[in-house]
Amino acid sequence: MAKVRELQTRRGWAWSFVVAIVKPTLTVATKHEWIDGEKIPATGGCIVVVNHISHIDPMTLGHFLYDHGRLVRYLAKDALFRTPVLKHIVKDAGQIPVARMSEGATTAYEAAVEAVHRGECIGIYPEGTITKDPDGWPMRGKTGAARIALATGCPVIPIGQWGAQEILPAYTARFHVVPRRTAAYKVGDPVALSDLRDKPLTAEVLHEATDRIMDAITELVADLRGETPPKVRFDPKVSGGHEIGNPKKEKKYR
Repeated sequence: MAKVRELQTRRGWAWSFVVAIVKPTLTVATKHEWIDGEKIPATGGCIVVVNHISHIDPMTLGHFLYDHGRLVRYLAKDALFRTPVLKHIVKDAGQIPVARMSEGATTAYEAAVEAVHRGECIGIYPEGTITKDPDGWPMRGKTGAARIALATGCPVIPIGQWGAQEILPAYTARFHVVPRRTAAYKVGDPVALSDLRDKPLTAEVLHEATDRIMDAITELVADLRGETPPKVRFDPKVSGGHEIGNPKKEKKYR
């Protein structure tokens, strides 16, 4: 598949190396379905938020965004920045280290905000880990993406994906490439958050913004799957899951 847009920024040696290895491998081993990728801003700071279904997700999302003219900056586990060889790649590629469950998470948030202000594209999986929903639907999101979005005012672009879990099933190390599986990505309109940006950054506001983000992602996943999502969003911390959005409002999915 040809690139939809050309990059507007210099990619550097690390990105050149990754593109030279990863893109040809994915092109040969998998098929791709890119839908509405033109909705991704060609330039300027933005956050792309995506559901998480496989350990291969960062590679397929990176491929998708690269084909649409953007280099993605992930909030990556700080352990990668201490791994021989790999640490040089992630640093030069501009990835952002995050030390979970520590004060380092604040540093990562500040670095992400600065990256957005520099006009970079930040990639976030709001669920924080591969979904644990039994049927693979997006589960309850964490508030990191909402916090960065409300602090910067940048557009939040929801993306739904499906198919990567067939290429590399969750929590396994065995790739399935024969026959070739399809990784499908669909981009939605920016999540409406403008009414929340002037409000105090309370837990309620952050959870409202996060629910809107997860609702947008879920609708895109439902479109790709041709199925209706569950009425209750899975929450690994709460038995029985988490009600999607406001339980007093009727939710309609296409």
